[in-house]
Formats: sequence, C-alpha cells, structure tokens
Amino acid sequence: MSRYNKVALIGLGLIASSMARAMREHDLAGAISGHARSAQTRQTALDIGLVDTVHETAAQAVQGADLVVLCVPVGAMGAIAAEIAPHLAPDATVTDVGSVKQAVIDAVQPHLPDNVHFVPGHPLAGTEQSGPRSGFATLFVNRWWLLTPQEGADAKAVARLRGFLEGMGANLDEMDAHHHDLVLAVTSHCPHLIAYTMVGVADHMRRVSHSEIIKYSASGFRDFTRIAASDPTMWRDVFLTNKDATLDILGRFTEELFMLQRAIRMEDGDLLHSYFTRTRGIRRSIIEAGQDTDAPDFGRAAKPDTSV
Repeated sequence: MSRYNKVALIGLGLIASSMARAMREHDLAGAISGHARSAQTRQTALDIGLVDTVHETAAQAVQGADLVVLCVPVGAMGAIAAEIAPHLAPDATVTDVGSVKQAVIDAVQPHLPDNVHFVPGHPLAGTEQSGPRSGFATLFVNRWWLLTPQEGADAKAVARLRGFLEGMGANLDEMDAHHHDLVLAVTSHCPHLIAYTMVGVADHMRRVSHSEIIKYSASGFRDFTRIAASDPTMWRDVFLTNKDATLDILGRFTEELFMLQRAIRMEDGDLLHSYFTRTRGIRRSIIEAGQDTDAPDFGRAAKPDTSV
C-alpha cells in the first residue's frame, strides 16, 4: 500500500468522490484538494468533508500535490493538462480515470513537463449516479483498474501508484493503450451505445402506445435504462475519442444481429438455442471471476452508504 502526501482531484463526480472516501478510510493521503467547475459542486464537496480544500481553478488545486487525478470528461483532459502544467510539483505523478486511453495520452502528454510522471489509468467501476454525494469507499473493491504506462515510464512512479490503488481494494493490470481501447469498446462502450439506442426506440414507441412501455417495463429494459442514465457528456466524449474501435465492434455486432434476424425469420430454433447457450456461458464466466453475482436484484439492490 502506498500513501501520498497530497492528492489533487480534478473533477468531483462519482469516481473522485469514491476515491476520496477510500483514501480517508484507508489513510492513503495526508491531504486531499479538489476542483470542480460548478460552484455548487465545490461547496457540496467542502460541506460534506469530501476534500480538505476546494479551489476555483485546477491550477490552484494541484499546487504541492504529489498525485494529481484527472476525473473530468475525456474531451476536457487536454485543456486541464495545459492549465495545470506550470503548477505541477517536480516528481509529481499525474493519472486519469478516462474510459479511453490513447486519446487521453495524445491530449495530455504534450502539455506535461519532463519532471512529472504521467501514468494513464481507468477504473472499471461505476454506477449511473454522479456528483460529489454519489461516491462510496467500496466502489473499487475487487474491480479492475487498468494502467497504460507508456514506454520509458518511471517504474517507481508506476509501482507507487499501483500500491495506492491496491490500497483502495482494486485489482491492477497494465496494457497497451490501443489494446485497452479495443477491449473497452467490447466490454463497455458498445454495450452503452446499444442501451442508449434501445431506450431511444422505447421512447419512440412510448409516444404511440400511451406509456405502456414504461408502465410494464421488464427487467431487461430496466437494466437498459440504468445503463443509459449515465453521464451524457462523458459518453459523448468516449464515442468521439474511441471512434475507430467502437465502429469496428459495432460492425461486428450488426453482422451478428443480421444472423439472428435471419434465424428468427427462418424459424431456426437449433441455431438460436446454440447461440444463446454459448453466450450464456459468458455470463457464468463473469460471475465466476468475481465481477458480479447471480442475485436477481434487477437494479433494486440497497443503495450504498454515501456518507463520508
């Protein structure tokens, strides 16, 4: 487990607020500073004790910090990096929590001075909630946190960050940024886009069916709406910055969908049963890997304690 003297959280949403709570619970930081664009968000973070100090600018928040975590939408990373670069402490580590990695590297790295360490990261954890009150200390427990250090990255800085994140309960792994973006297009980005699309279709149907779609929502549609409730700004940036991988996977999805359409039209029950049996095994593998349970809560599980 590693400890930093001062951690600066740039952006105070779900991930940052969960990190702050985990840091306090496990004594991983001597002090926590924060910045958010919204004055209301800054005041809330201060009122609930999420951070020790809150600042109107990111430049003020990072001063004296030996770890800076960029928790803003991917599209804002470059501007934030340019703002904080002159104010970063020598030998500080800068990381991020963006869902896309190569675009973040391209946006952030050119602005950072040579005497700081940039270790891009992505926690595979979250909920559809947002804001400083939404976080909880156990969000990262037994969840993967992927790091994509670049060639020549300082090994001690990477190891220290790994120890810090493991102190929050996360499982750590490292991979190439391009590979990360392809994997996440399959496991996260395209499923979100499909969820948004299905909810959009249902919204259109609702207008012609007098709200029955909403009234009689079954568990599958409820799960879609939970996913589609995620931050629209974040997901807009994800799709625009991971365009190639997303389009590749969507093309493959379309081919599979056409195959299933034909099987249904031709009443090919054997093909459908075989396909569903094979894909069901993926769900079992996720449960066996400890990344979910088989409890049929359908989004109705007890809300985590969000008190600091």
